[in-house]
Amino acid sequence: MTTKRPLHATILMYLALAGYLIFLGFPLLWLLSASFKSTQELNSLAVNLIPQQWDFSNYASALERQNLLTAAGNSIFVAVVTMIISVVLSMPMAYALARLKGKLRAAGTVWILVSQVFPTILIIIPLFLVLRSLQLNDTLFGLILVYVTFTLPFTLWMLQGYVAAIPPELEEAAEMDGAGRFTILRTVVLPLLAPGLVATAMFTFVSAWNEFFLALVLIQSPELYTLPIALRSFLGAEGQTQLGPLAAGAILATIPSLIIFGILQKKLTGGMLAGAVKG
Repeated sequence: MTTKRPLHATILMYLALAGYLIFLGFPLLWLLSASFKSTQELNSLAVNLIPQQWDFSNYASALERQNLLTAAGNSIFVAVVTMIISVVLSMPMAYALARLKGKLRAAGTVWILVSQVFPTILIIIPLFLVLRSLQLNDTLFGLILVYVTFTLPFTLWMLQGYVAAIPPELEEAAEMDGAGRFTILRTVVLPLLAPGLVATAMFTFVSAWNEFFLALVLIQSPELYTLPIALRSFLGAEGQTQLGPLAAGAILATIPSLIIFGILQKKLTGGMLAGAVKG
């Protein structure tokens, strides 16, 4: 028997939720508003969310002057390949880390934690020298290799938590029914691990999509710029920021992330429901 929630408690919950959504969404709304404002209005001291005159030329300027489409293609390629490699490598390692016992598991855990301690700025020079010796400097594949190296420890840590939450008794029951190890992994573990794989994929994609510092150091050729580097060009060589095209470019840059998140979010929900039924 369930207790009906009081009306005032329900109203407070909705008000809190609305306030939280406004707090999170206000920067995006302000950015969207700025992308439709003229240069004169952006440089004025007037503070208004709705533009006085809607100016669509910022989007055309962003697409034509800074070659954002090429940069967006580079970002999509880097982010998707990083996501696939990270998930494929993390899955077996996370299973081993969650199921194995002894010193090897302890060493793996220590490696993951230690790898998260060092700031990126400390290793950027050795990283640059290593990539140059491998002739992968100023290449998208070199950038992907670096992104996978940086995201792998955290994705491994995320996935091993999902694997540990799967009861080993399910695998033992399947083994007693005569299923082999590969069959158990494919038919028992993998479906229950789907929410973790989706969450890991979302994390790696967003991390690679938004990363700026490593791409700024490791990529020198303009035709290989990723989207964050291309957006930096709107700041101008003399410190004169092109606010309108910059806002328009930033809005365009968020669209692929929202599409990927929308697609994977449905898979995440579906996987969680499937896991709940099977559990």
